[in-house]
Amino acid sequence: MKDTTKILRAKGLKVTPQRIAIYTMLSHTKEHPNAEMIYQALEPTNPTLSLATVYKTLCLFKSSGLVQELSVGEPSARYDAITTRHSHVVCTCCGKVKDLSPDPFGELRQQATPFTDFTLESEQLIFYGKCPECEKTKP
Repeated sequence: MKDTTKILRAKGLKVTPQRIAIYTMLSHTKEHPNAEMIYQALEPTNPTLSLATVYKTLCLFKSSGLVQELSVGEPSARYDAITTRHSHVVCTCCGKVKDLSPDPFGELRQQATPFTDFTLESEQLIFYGKCPECEKTKP
């Protein structure tokens, strides 16, 4: 908890129990949860937490650079506390989202720059397919 407090303060954010709980959860999971998943996981131990607080906190964390928002083709965005450049893979059956590690596409932005007149600032590379568990159960 002390690490999370330091991280929030370093970004100039007010430290609250809800923010600590949300960031701690995100930084200790590889699941890439959406806001509703975060709320459902934390609500039993944080009864004062609301879904609106989760959404507002995630928006604040995103604008502060503490998390990245992933759009993986679902109605709700997913969140990742690993903010360094990396790709993801999404299961088209169960919706599981995983980091692609090691990421062989680290220099993609530099390679794409000559093909556009844009000043490229970021990228998200997401692959889609079936995870091993879903592949085993396919008809």
